Amino acid sequence: MHRNNIPDLTRRAFMKRAGAMAAMGAAAPMALNLAAVGEAAAFDANDYKALVCVFLYGGNDCHNTVVPRDNANYDLYSDIRGGGSGRTRGGIAYGRDELLALTPVVSQTLTDNISYGLAPAMPKVAALFNAGKAAVQLNVGPLVVPLTKAQFTAGGTPLPPKLFSHNDQQSVWQALGAEGATVGWGGRLGDLALSSNANSLLTCISASGNAVFVSGNNALQYQIGPTGAIPIWAAKGWSFNSAQASNVLKTLITQPRTHVLENEFTRVTQRSMTMEGIVNTALDPVNLTTSFDTDGKKNGLADQLKIVARLIGARNALGSKRQVFFVSLGGFDTHDELMEDHPNLLAALDEALSAFYAATVEMGVADKVTTFTASDFGRTLTSNGNGSDHGWGSHHFVLGGAVKGGRFYGTAPHVSVTSDDQVGQGRLLPSTAVDQMAGTLARWFGASGSELSTILPRIGNFATSDMGYFV
Repeated sequence: MHRNNIPDLTRRAFMKRAGAMAAMGAAAPMALNLAAVGEAAAFDANDYKALVCVFLYGGNDCHNTVVPRDNANYDLYSDIRGGGSGRTRGGIAYGRDELLALTPVVSQTLTDNISYGLAPAMPKVAALFNAGKAAVQLNVGPLVVPLTKAQFTAGGTPLPPKLFSHNDQQSVWQALGAEGATVGWGGRLGDLALSSNANSLLTCISASGNAVFVSGNNALQYQIGPTGAIPIWAAKGWSFNSAQASNVLKTLITQPRTHVLENEFTRVTQRSMTMEGIVNTALDPVNLTTSFDTDGKKNGLADQLKIVARLIGARNALGSKRQVFFVSLGGFDTHDELMEDHPNLLAALDEALSAFYAATVEMGVADKVTTFTASDFGRTLTSNGNGSDHGWGSHHFVLGGAVKGGRFYGTAPHVSVTSDDQVGQGRLLPSTAVDQMAGTLARWFGASGSELSTILPRIGNFATSDMGYFV
């Protein structure tokens, strides 16, 4: 397999990170990850922009998300997926009449004259597409260089590391390198934006725990909970049922030390406690009327996007001009019970994305926030009997007020298990690289063409770095 060619962290960056993170696990929450303030960014922003990655862990079945709806291509889809006669539901195929029509705002002729619909669980995203506020990137996935099936079969052409592996492909999507990569392309984008923000520690934010996507060389992720900044409870109130014990603990974890690593720990812990107050004070007055309640059903993704929306609402109080966010939803490894589990996952995604977009409209920043989906990989077009197996390329959503929505971007794949745009069992061979999708988003965020190679070192391998999502 081709060795990852993303540059390693410099010794200086490594030492900075090591000092910042030393011994944090004992008391401080991972919400901190607060190292020394980063160096000056490559650009200064006068307006506000936010990029939000919605990661679907497990490998979303794109074939049952964006589905062929014209009769000829639907029949191929249904036949391969074990559908019933009369174009009704069967096997792991939806019935044709269940699919939600997607009507492009401009005339588009796609491969084999295919037209698409969305899964029946996604009426709100379908409405956003038809209103020109959401778009679909077709058949995107990790590539090192443009690749044909013949090259894939013959070998000798560089491939992404460890194809079809969950952990590695999650890392490749987020960091362009296999599991163990320490810097994500969202974090590299944050590196450029640090000086645009009054508080550089709020440039890259995860509402979904530790994520390499928002980790940069200088911009380290700040992790936030669904209700706000994460406190160190034992030092905040009563520890062991004693206010005195809490005060003692607070003193122990914040007092200066002579040992360099111990002192770095106390410095970062103190900063955490200070940041909690700053962030939560800014969040307190942000009360959105947009509802993120999904009919009383628990929706962790909606909760994550709600706190992201509130942070965006607090942008002026926090002095933020450029921010990169990460949220996620798990459960997409649908080897079994695809038709039972996948619709519920798509319904949660549909509700969360729609509410979040509505919140950006409420705050008057819809054209300043771009949201996109990503996942480990797509899945096989063929059925394994009750689900689908690991694939490669996939279809993803891009939405926001600045997006030229109501369009399909990239090249539509054939609905086939024998064509040259799949590598077996309908595993899509990507026709668009993650780097190209990322490059398009990075340009919108403010990166110049000359800066793209810093964020995406392989971008020069591909014919274009702009897929055309934005005006």
